[in-house]
Amino acid sequence: MNPPTVIIVPGWRDSGPGHWQTLWTDALPRARRVVQDNWVSPLRSAWVARLADTIEATPGPVVLVAHSLGCMAVVHLPDSALRRVQGALLVAPADPERRGVLADFAPVPYQALPYRSIVVASSNDPFCPVRLAGAYARAWGSEFVRLADAGHINVDSGHGHWPLGWALLHALTDPQQAPTAAAEALAQAA
Repeated sequence: MNPPTVIIVPGWRDSGPGHWQTLWTDALPRARRVVQDNWVSPLRSAWVARLADTIEATPGPVVLVAHSLGCMAVVHLPDSALRRVQGALLVAPADPERRGVLADFAPVPYQALPYRSIVVASSNDPFCPVRLAGAYARAWGSEFVRLADAGHINVDSGHGHWPLGWALLHALTDPQQAPTAAAEALAQAA
């Protein structure tokens, strides 16, 4: 069986040079990256449609790697795209109910995702309280990794290649190595 294709789903204002999503896009030979038409004034319908189109244009199963508002696009996906998703790494989810420019993504769906997912959040993320990220994880049926003082888990908070996230991604993409990769990742987070 072929490994799943990794689809990188950036958040509001995209993930620029040096961001772990950009570095992973370059490092993964089969990775695809979602490119939105408007990174500054996001519309849920446009963002979700672009993500769904990317998934549906990709042969075989996919694993989604979303950051911030990209996580909200993932949880709003239509059923037609959901069938292709094998797993999702949802990092530093946004709080669209609190941030005006992101309000079109509210309300956030609070139902279990039909695939394995991991939510990673920081105790001091300025864009989403860790308690809310934990509530998302419980509602979505996701594993939850809480990082101490990791900011928004982006370049500004010192996350370049981000080895912990890389290990979590491999826990989703390689079922045979999932227990080892996940254990190593969680040990690093502790």
